[in-house]
Amino acid sequence: MSRHQDAMARVPARKPRRLKSLLAAAIFSAVGCLGTAAAQAGDITIWHNYGTEVNATALNALVTAFEAKNPDIKVNVVSQPADNYFALLTAASISHKAPDLAVMWTGLFDQKYAHLLADVKPLLAASDLAQMKGLKWASEDFDTSKALYLVPFEDQFYIGFYNKALFKKAGVDAVPTDWSELADACTKLRAAGILPMLYGSDSQALSSEFYPFYDLSYLVAGVYPAGDLPGLANGKIPWTDPKLVSQVTKWANLHASKCTNPDVLTSTDILTKFDAGKAAMIIDGNWNLQQLYDKLGPDLGVFPLPFSDTPIKGVVQMPGDGISVLKSSDNKKDAAAFLTFMMSGDGQNILSKAGLIPAREGYKATNPLYAGLLGLSDQGYTKYPMIDNVIQGPLVDTGQSVLNTAFAGQTPVPAAMQKMQQTWDNLPASEKK
Repeated sequence: MSRHQDAMARVPARKPRRLKSLLAAAIFSAVGCLGTAAAQAGDITIWHNYGTEVNATALNALVTAFEAKNPDIKVNVVSQPADNYFALLTAASISHKAPDLAVMWTGLFDQKYAHLLADVKPLLAASDLAQMKGLKWASEDFDTSKALYLVPFEDQFYIGFYNKALFKKAGVDAVPTDWSELADACTKLRAAGILPMLYGSDSQALSSEFYPFYDLSYLVAGVYPAGDLPGLANGKIPWTDPKLVSQVTKWANLHASKCTNPDVLTSTDILTKFDAGKAAMIIDGNWNLQQLYDKLGPDLGVFPLPFSDTPIKGVVQMPGDGISVLKSSDNKKDAAAFLTFMMSGDGQNILSKAGLIPAREGYKATNPLYAGLLGLSDQGYTKYPMIDNVIQGPLVDTGQSVLNTAFAGQTPVPAAMQKMQQTWDNLPASEKK
């Protein structure tokens, strides 16, 4: 999505995605009810964890168009809770009540759940797959010559949004590109009586708190080359690296210096508040761009997070999620037909019209703000993956707790980063890669 759960299990959009601990009996009971309903509702079933974001609207539009072209195939769409989505999907597979298709995150997530997922390569036309972006992140061992676990749903960004009218009111003449410029913008906005940055939970409902991995992805991009990122997963870069601790400390200072709302751990529905002009900047994913644009129109701007001592030259962009076929599906033929439609010109145009970035080469996003984002690579920006998609699930789970409280000033940053390192130290040897 971009979008965790119990260990290595995240949930969501892209992206927060964390699974709460659940009693096994409760999970299986819920899955049993859902499985029965799905079996009665249609020929194929799709699960998603999109909540109320635009992706859910886009998926429903795809289903409607697909059924119109394939009247003999009925599709049942089931929205699952984001905070325990992967636990439910796993339990459903064990109890033989899994859907035919399911939203799955790319990166280490599809690797983690590969035992549940069918290789879609034999099910789909190679000519269609060859046109899809980001298949590396959906492939076994990140090797496109091996099994493919999902078809990307869209191209995604973690990104900042800002209100141009509020910037102008405060005399902020340009979008900040580094820590110093961000501090200056915050000072001017506060002086004008405007909240500079708003943190809190958004439409994905992955957690009751804000999702720290949008920010962490840029904190990492501010000090490491993109090629070094595997070091955070394989141990070559310790989580206590002074460069990373320094970045997180500067980030936490945004809250300490009153650049953010005081209630960063309890604030909710930040999209609505931002729509209403309650803050100048928020950090989220492009899947919410269209919703914000519908409210703010030309006053909405987008920018890579300026978490760098020098002008930021990295942007966090990758297909963060997609749709998988479950191994347990009894109707892989019709499931594959849906994926084929999703990859078709009609399908890609539906996604574009909904406000997303099509994941197929040659199809453009319709929203004018995407031109600037997609053009960053032509300006020398390096693409970085979403950090929560390429580090182990337990690290994501720990980060959801300790990074949030470090940002809020409740946990010293060095102690928080030591917790991250301890989590990596405690990973099984097989997962330290």
